[in-house]
Amino acid sequence: MRSVLTLAALALIGLAIWLWGFGGATDVARWAAEQQREVQTALAGSLRALRAGEPGAVSGLLALCFAYGFFHAAGPGHGKILIGGYGVGARVPLLRLAVLALVSSLAQAATAVVLVYGGVFLFELGREAMTGLAEDWLAPASYGAIAAVGVWLMLRGLRRWRTTERTDEVCASCGNRHAPSLEDAAQVRSLRDAVALIAAVAIRPCTGALFVLILTWRLGLDAAGIAGAFAMGLGTASVTVAVAVAAVTLREGMMARLTGGDGALRVLTVLEIAAGALVAFVAGQLFLRAL
Repeated sequence: MRSVLTLAALALIGLAIWLWGFGGATDVARWAAEQQREVQTALAGSLRALRAGEPGAVSGLLALCFAYGFFHAAGPGHGKILIGGYGVGARVPLLRLAVLALVSSLAQAATAVVLVYGGVFLFELGREAMTGLAEDWLAPASYGAIAAVGVWLMLRGLRRWRTTERTDEVCASCGNRHAPSLEDAAQVRSLRDAVALIAAVAIRPCTGALFVLILTWRLGLDAAGIAGAFAMGLGTASVTVAVAVAAVTLREGMMARLTGGDGALRVLTVLEIAAGALVAFVAGQLFLRAL
């Protein structure tokens, strides 16, 4: 099992080198953008079919919304950065991180629903105004929140590093532990962690969801639009959950040959510092571009 995890980790490292070292990320982003445009065109036709009451129109709309969410998440995105960075930096169980990825994507869809219907009924905003609000205000806020989470991860790792440097896991004189053990590090920190992760992703709604919700509202197909927004969320979640699996696999593969104790704890601490710094750096760049 350790050998499998190690090989998987090496494969993921190779993929990361291709994505960010040899321009693979640019190719993937270009492909994802092209697919999103094609799906968006198909969505317009699906909405016409839905309004005409054609058989299978609802299922067709939901399938296209799911596909749009998938291609949207496959391109450059902030949710993957946060889930992946947190999964590498903090030793969180796979199922728990996958649930966080799923909930954050669905919460992003819920934000789109709240923004559209709040904008329509409370402020009488149009499509351009709501899209501008999402891109000009909510996008920078989301990137800033993600950068803050990255800084928080980094500072927490540095704090743990100082603790492990000052004391051994078990004090030789009194027999008590004065630093967190590897088992302690494996526990979920708090509900605050989960809320911070979900909120940082959910602040910015998907523009595709806004597009569908506004059109379906104008056509009087509110229920179909809301269902479509959450189908997009599930499409996005299919990618972010895969990122969560990859992050946990990478972390466990790197830890597979460590037996525990201070050495393993230091490796975990370094991973947390490095992951936090990477999340803060990438999100900080996105924040500056969004201003």
